[in-house]
Amino acid sequence: MVTGASGGIGQAIAIAMGKAGASVAINYHTDEVGAKATLAEIQQAGGEGIVIKADVAKEADVLSMFGEVYSKFKTIDILVNNAGIQKDSKFIEMSLQDWQLIIDTNLTGQFLCAREAAKEFCKRGVVAGSSVAAGKIIFISSVHNIVPWAGHANYCAAKGGETMLMKTMAQELAPQKIRVNSIAPGAIKTDINKKVWSDPEQATELFKLIPYQRIGEPEDIARVAVWLASDEADYITGTTIYVDGGMTLYPSFAHGG
Repeated sequence: MVTGASGGIGQAIAIAMGKAGASVAINYHTDEVGAKATLAEIQQAGGEGIVIKADVAKEADVLSMFGEVYSKFKTIDILVNNAGIQKDSKFIEMSLQDWQLIIDTNLTGQFLCAREAAKEFCKRGVVAGSSVAAGKIIFISSVHNIVPWAGHANYCAAKGGETMLMKTMAQELAPQKIRVNSIAPGAIKTDINKKVWSDPEQATELFKLIPYQRIGEPEDIARVAVWLASDEADYITGTTIYVDGGMTLYPSFAHGG
């Protein structure tokens, strides 16, 4: 299952998982056209999947979504907790509604999906011939789980909380052979930040924050997700992999300090 898989990073991950042989549950909230496009590309590559509408911030929607997955595929092996949104404003002008909206989707939504997946993993256990782990959960986080970002207090708080949720889950669930990790993207070419990377002047300013001097592609994240979900990464749990071109290396200190 990949949440928020109708576009951007989630879409790239869902397609990559499908091409790697997974049957994919493609979650979306509002963009049905995008979700169907994700499914079409998976099917064109010889894979299979289903499209499921659900608001991950609502427990009833999450329970229904997992029910649909079990009805179609009987079980779940991998959860990619990708769904997330932004609602930016200066801190002193941020409404409680805008704070809660982001916390509900970006943190509570991830909790709800992870909880349901973990329940299934614990109940079913390791399936011989499928994976050496009972299940894998991957959170799609952000460099802003450690990098402060003025004007985005709600987003940063959710991502920071998500990191500790991931670590605590990893610690608690490891004895059940369940692996829990995070991928933290930096600047990635998605619709949410197209205004920046499509403008040469703004892109030049963005490069000052990226030592590797390029903006990431959704496929950069997808490749890491597929590997992290595989048995090749079996000894990795409770870890965040930063896929950011060096954004978390404090690039402003490269020429002084």
